[in-house]
Order: sequence, then structure tokens, then C-alpha cells
Amino acid sequence: MAQLRFHWDFFGPDAPITAAHFLKHLDEFCARNTIVGYRHWVTEQPIRSTATMECDEQYLKLVRDALRPKRGEKVLED
Repeated sequence: MAQLRFHWDFFGPDAPITAAHFLKHLDEFCARNTIVGYRHWVTEQPIRSTATMECDEQYLKLVRDALRPKRGEKVLED
């Protein structure tokens, strides 16, 4: 099954802390909705921090509608 990446951006001086905290909420959401095989991480950039979650395509509507990511992308296989 194809993999998707969802991204949430956080801005300001507390952005790294907020993005890291958001990952805890992603864990809770995935446990509550039996999303398995996902992974997540935070990427820090000069103007923002981005929380990213990668999961199977079957969870597209659930994640998109409930968590409203800023953007998403399909992960291309090597």
C-alpha cells in the first residue's frame, strides 16, 4: 500500500516545543483510531518547525478530516 506524509507547521519561538508536543497528540489519535505502522518526526527550520506523520494511504480520509494537516504528499518508492 502507498505511504502518505502529512505535515503541520508551527511558527514562533515556541515552535519546536509545540511541534514535539503535537507528536504526543498524534500518538493518542493513532491509538484511539487503530492506526498502525505510522511514524512521525519534527523538522526544525529557521522560520518554522514541522511535525510530520507518515502512514498507509488507507488512513487518508481519517487523518485529513480529523486533523486537517497543512499539506500532504504521496511517498514515492525507490
